[in-house]
Amino acid sequence: MDSLSSPNFGPRRNGLTPRLIVIHYTAMENAEAALTRLCDPQAEVSAHYLISNHGRTLQLVADEMRAWHAGAGEWAGQADINSRSIGIELDNRGCHPFSEPQMAALETLLKRLMARWDIPAAGVLGHSDIAPGRKSDPGPHFDWARLARQGLALATPRLRHKP
Repeated sequence: MDSLSSPNFGPRRNGLTPRLIVIHYTAMENAEAALTRLCDPQAEVSAHYLISNHGRTLQLVADEMRAWHAGAGEWAGQADINSRSIGIELDNRGCHPFSEPQMAALETLLKRLMARWDIPAAGVLGHSDIAPGRKSDPGPHFDWARLARQGLALATPRLRHKP
């Protein structure tokens, strides 16, 4: 895993630690364009990780810090998802399946993060789960069932497990 640094982060608020993982797609032309945006201080957006279509994983913000990936949203009646989560951006425009190398890299990363932060499968969410109606990523081409078979997420439909 490679490491770069996005300037778009801050401390987690109120002593919160990651209890959720939020999966996004970049909706951009390629990983390089996404990386430029996620590291642009004027964009005021970031994520902890970016996984390219080829499976290259970049860490942009330390897990202990609050990346700016979730925006307005809530889960289980709790807001400030950025302070409660780790954000993973996948290089995909949302209109095609996610590549095998990318999914394999995501699985490796999820296993590590879930173990480190004691996050259950029910805590692995899509951006659309925390911001329904506002966000649709990671979208209909994302293979939630594949993750569920490995205990890395719950199977679709995603919102069925919302408390």
